[in-house]
Amino acid sequence: MLDKATRLLLVEDDEDDYILTCDYLEQLSSHTFDIEWISDPKQAVKVLSKNQHDICLLDYRLGASDGLAVLKQAVENGFNGPIIMLTGQSNDALDLAALDAGAVDYLVKSEMSSSRFARSIRYALARRDVEDERLERLKAEAENRSKDRFLAHLSHELRTPLSSILGYTELLMQSEFNNHANNELGVIYRNGKHLLSLLNDVLDLSKIAADKLELSCSDVNLDSLMADVFTLMRVSALDKGLSLRFESLQPLPLVISIDATRFRQILINIINNAIKFTEQGDIIVHAWTKVIDGREMLFFSIKDSGMGIAPEKQALIFKPFEQIADVESRSVGGAGLGLAICSELLSRMQGGITLESAIGHGSEFTISVYPGNIQYVERSVLKLDLTPNMQQKMAPCKVSGRVLVVDDLRDLRVLVGHMISSAGAKVDYAEHGKQTLDKVTKAQQQGDPYDIIFLDIHMPVMGGKETTIELRKMGFKGAVIALTAATMKGIHSELLALGFNDVIGKPVDSSLLYQCLTNYSMAANKPVDKLAQPARVKSCARFLLVEDDADAAQITQLLLESLGVETVVATSYEHTLAILKNDSQFDKVLLDMHLPDGSGLDLARYTKQYYPDLKRVIVSGIQPDPKQIELLEIEQVLLKPINLALLTQLIEG
Repeated sequence: MLDKATRLLLVEDDEDDYILTCDYLEQLSSHTFDIEWISDPKQAVKVLSKNQHDICLLDYRLGASDGLAVLKQAVENGFNGPIIMLTGQSNDALDLAALDAGAVDYLVKSEMSSSRFARSIRYALARRDVEDERLERLKAEAENRSKDRFLAHLSHELRTPLSSILGYTELLMQSEFNNHANNELGVIYRNGKHLLSLLNDVLDLSKIAADKLELSCSDVNLDSLMADVFTLMRVSALDKGLSLRFESLQPLPLVISIDATRFRQILINIINNAIKFTEQGDIIVHAWTKVIDGREMLFFSIKDSGMGIAPEKQALIFKPFEQIADVESRSVGGAGLGLAICSELLSRMQGGITLESAIGHGSEFTISVYPGNIQYVERSVLKLDLTPNMQQKMAPCKVSGRVLVVDDLRDLRVLVGHMISSAGAKVDYAEHGKQTLDKVTKAQQQGDPYDIIFLDIHMPVMGGKETTIELRKMGFKGAVIALTAATMKGIHSELLALGFNDVIGKPVDSSLLYQCLTNYSMAANKPVDKLAQPARVKSCARFLLVEDDADAAQITQLLLESLGVETVVATSYEHTLAILKNDSQFDKVLLDMHLPDGSGLDLARYTKQYYPDLKRVIVSGIQPDPKQIELLEIEQVLLKPINLALLTQLIEG
């Protein structure tokens, strides 16, 4: 018996038949029925049109009226439940007419005492359930498609103005105006980057919801990864006067198999939250392993001495767009996406996250991940105390000369610098590219140039790529080593082409660092290899930029022209065709995905057919379908916001 009664409408003008039908329905043990009886055909159509019943038994003869007319009208008016036609005697023509009109079955009233009646009712309701499930599935799929389209549109619409904000800020940072508004420009740039990170969080969440987020697992040095996270977050902790400590409760595997980028994202998010919600005291990170269900799992706990989280609020923080904040001071902010993303990522890493917290007594988050089979992996107790005077490890090599370490994060500068100085070299520091150029110029003027520069790629004011290009232009002959967390395919060859001699990934591997010192300290004054010379922008380069947003078009044109590229702007599909008809002498065409009168992909298809020698580049706020990109022979895809580094790479490609 079902707990919920099945709502049945019986349309019957004979009271005796109504009573008999009710008796037969009561004998069905599979369902409990809530029966409504109507004898008037017009009233029946009106009630059925409300679509409030699970099933209808409809008599064919309703006085002078025809039950088929009621059936047809009810279906036309939107009744989507099953209707079974009741007849006084079998009639093939009538039965077919009932089925054609929308009935799911027909029954002779004399059969209502037989098993056929029960079977007909049961099958009709089962078909209704299947149809309901189908409609719900279609509705959910439509909602998902609508959500995907909305997120794609939102991504594009947000990334386009961000291109203008960050692009103009970059231009101003490199102009003389920077001397008068350095701090203000830095604020604009950092907040623009923060908006971009929030946008990326939203897109991460949408990928997770659509089950399209893929993990890329590889062997990772756990000690290096933790050192990188620790040094990064220690800066934020020190800014608030907090202590950040890492403690290993037992020997940990030195190598684990995991998606390092996502795992780093999880740790940084949770530690950053601990710092954000703690005004005084300390944050302690513990690590250990434990066998769960026959598999050895890796655990981390992040404990703070902050304000704590009320029990009724604890479940909410793992849901998207929920955030527990200090409602009185409003001292913290954010979109409330971080922990939701962490929870989903940990689930995909075959682990999870738990929380213990009490108001006024801080919080402790515990996360677990599967680190791969670590049964035979070498282990060690990890100690991350990164102040230079506490580092006891001796360098495996001895070198001399001058080395400049450039990174916008102080702790990372100090860490790398101490490792280098322990090998015997004299170390100097810079925080960004502009400062680097000033120090290199001054050193050359004094006749004591740097032998090697270790240069972070992503920095405010001026990034590592732009700095290296300028260094080579000004005649710097020493080695330039890239420090970067971006280790995707092709990055090594790209950086070599810009003028770097070598690349060290973050977290910095000390053995690679010492190897670079050994390789380049004696050869620092030799001419730079031809492969490492920066590619020069061709003075005759001409690009056609197709972008309907005036601000985005203007900043992209300014950035391209600052790199020596003549740029013509088209604002629509038709405008592009008109320009190409009169002048097709362009090296590349940059196509925005969304135009007011067409699609960038359609325009790419057109140019492929009629201008096959013109190289096509898609510029978009969303990642296009890779199959379409391959089919249209698109040379490259640039994801907004567009910046100087991306355009430099595009020109040199």
